[in-house]
Amino acid sequence: MPDLMLVIVMGVSGSGKTTLAEALAQRLGWTFQEGDELHPRANVEKMSRGEPLTDDDRRPWLAAIGHWLDARVAAGESAVLTCSALRRAYRDLLREGRPSVRFCHVEVPEAVLRERLERRRGHYMPASLLPSQLATLEPLGDDEPGVTVSAEGDPADVLAEALGALGLGEGHRR
Repeated sequence: MPDLMLVIVMGVSGSGKTTLAEALAQRLGWTFQEGDELHPRANVEKMSRGEPLTDDDRRPWLAAIGHWLDARVAAGESAVLTCSALRRAYRDLLREGRPSVRFCHVEVPEAVLRERLERRRGHYMPASLLPSQLATLEPLGDDEPGVTVSAEGDPADVLAEALGALGLGEGHRR
């Protein structure tokens, strides 16, 4: 078990990343960061218009996330962050030089995702962008540091599954 762990809760919009990440951070006593808050304003405006982001759009966002992760390492604190991290290339950037990064991919069937996004209020990500996210998503590879959990059930059950899969059972705090 590493002394320091940076858990990136990943998946498409509506998968329950934030719900799970906040619960993990609270249970473990770790710092939490909503990755969407690190998007440049231009990205938020683009997504609000229903336009998918390109790799070029994502680069400054991924760099900002990397800086946030580096600051946690420098402070010696474990943390939980949300980030769609849809492509392996993005995940490779996020873990480059950061051996304490672990991914927790939150999976949900497309029909459930669509329903969640259509009900969600106050978020800039419209349901119309779900197909582009699903087309972009590359599931975790066997050689990537991380786990996959289903977020279809009760949030407490999803939290328990994630804690177990990540090897962060009861009483684990850093």
